Amino acid sequence: MIARRRRIAAQWTTLVPLLAVVLLVLTWGRDLPVVVVALVTLVLAGAVLAAVHHAEVVAHRVGEPFGSLVLAIAVTIIEVALIVTLMVDGGDKSATLARDTVFAAVMITCNGIVGLCLLVASLRHGTAVFNPEGTGAALATVATLATLSLVLPTFTTSKPGPEFSTVQLTFAALSSLILYGLFVATQTVRHRDYFLPIPRHGEVITAEEHAEAPTALTARTSLALLGLALVGVVGLAKGVSPTIESGVEAAGLPHAVVGVIIALLVLLPETIAALRSARRDRVQTSLNLALGSAMASIGLTIPAVALASVWLSGPLVLGLGSTHMVLLALTVVVASLTVVPGRATPLQGGVHLVLLAAYLELAINP
Repeated sequence: MIARRRRIAAQWTTLVPLLAVVLLVLTWGRDLPVVVVALVTLVLAGAVLAAVHHAEVVAHRVGEPFGSLVLAIAVTIIEVALIVTLMVDGGDKSATLARDTVFAAVMITCNGIVGLCLLVASLRHGTAVFNPEGTGAALATVATLATLSLVLPTFTTSKPGPEFSTVQLTFAALSSLILYGLFVATQTVRHRDYFLPIPRHGEVITAEEHAEAPTALTARTSLALLGLALVGVVGLAKGVSPTIESGVEAAGLPHAVVGVIIALLVLLPETIAALRSARRDRVQTSLNLALGSAMASIGLTIPAVALASVWLSGPLVLGLGSTHMVLLALTVVVASLTVVPGRATPLQGGVHLVLLAAYLELAINP
């Protein structure tokens, strides 16, 4: 029975990424009727589930924390490509798209994914246990990157408006790359044990239990299919983005809601993978995915849009408004208090989810 389920999973998770890429080629750059949009949305959902499956296969082969790093970087690289593409096509109205999408990613990961995983793990296992050293280092890096890239532009005076000057943008981009590189080196080389899941008695889990690791060929195949699935997810999300923008405008919602929807779509694979890890009491893996995604989103997006600004004629607005700065500060404070003990109850998960709900409500009704 188990072997049959594995064969079925292998078949559909192989076909759906290929179908997503084919559909992407056929629909790219075209105005889509409602029926086609519905089909694209269905295939997009299947590609998300396929991406999660292949990411877990790769993660099982390479082990933690490399597995969560693979998914975080893969998703973020394609997210960056999506943002830059939309900025090129959008003109002045997309001046705040990078800021809105990156900030949405930070709030969704640090409050939504973290809150859901802590809630699921603590309800299922009593308390959610994780490593405060590694999680604290990740949170500190996210807070620094977010402040340097999204808060400082509101207060600089070299250029009018919440924008960086060329020199300031270059500094922010280089700082983002350096900090992200230092974190990856810390996570994967120097202090890898800080980012491994830990059970109740406190010893790190260096390998998955009761499961045979996939072969190298299977892992390489899954890595290739993961790339195809993610290309399909982000490309199809771009294909339906005009429909999303039209729906947002028709509903009378702020344009920033588009960035929120893009971030929700792109982060869906990581959300599902993180929740599955939380159910298995691998909370550290869930936090690696959540905070690693937030970090990669800033650390790779800001340098990319800084480079793209060389040929983009419109403004690049990165500075947050006062309401969002308050939410960011509150998120950092609450997350710090959550991380310090190294364990969490349903209360901490609920607090983070309320912060996400506040962000979403204010995005709709600023």
